[in-house]
Amino acid sequence: MLLPIDTAPLVIVTKSGARAFNIEIADDAVKRSAGLMYRQSMPDDRGMLFIFEEARPVSFWMKNTPMALDLLFIAEDGRIVSILPGEPFSPAIISPGEPARYVLELKAGTAEREGVTEGDLVEHPRMKATGATGGSSSRGG
Repeated sequence: MLLPIDTAPLVIVTKSGARAFNIEIADDAVKRSAGLMYRQSMPDDRGMLFIFEEARPVSFWMKNTPMALDLLFIAEDGRIVSILPGEPFSPAIISPGEPARYVLELKAGTAEREGVTEGDLVEHPRMKATGATGGSSSRGG
């Protein structure tokens, strides 16, 4: 599933400055289930933001995803709580072990290259609209 690019960039405020990404938004069960499955590639400045109805334990997997990814788990307040790797075609569960309201998927290595770390603030208008100020769900990917 290829979703439209949101008109507003997503910004991650890092210790060395702001990093902007063009994002697709997966904000319902169908879009979240499809995610980036079957995608062979995407531009370096692109990502997918998963928006959940509330902060809760979330888990992902990469069974049908050929691209290696960075998965950034984001709390209700927009802070990154965990950055975990997603290995292509892996059925292993990826979960930070704590609640997240949002998950941002980027190409593998992007977080390290851009200086994105746990605790950094993620900003996007859709996050503010759903509760960020600055039950369990799974997604096949």
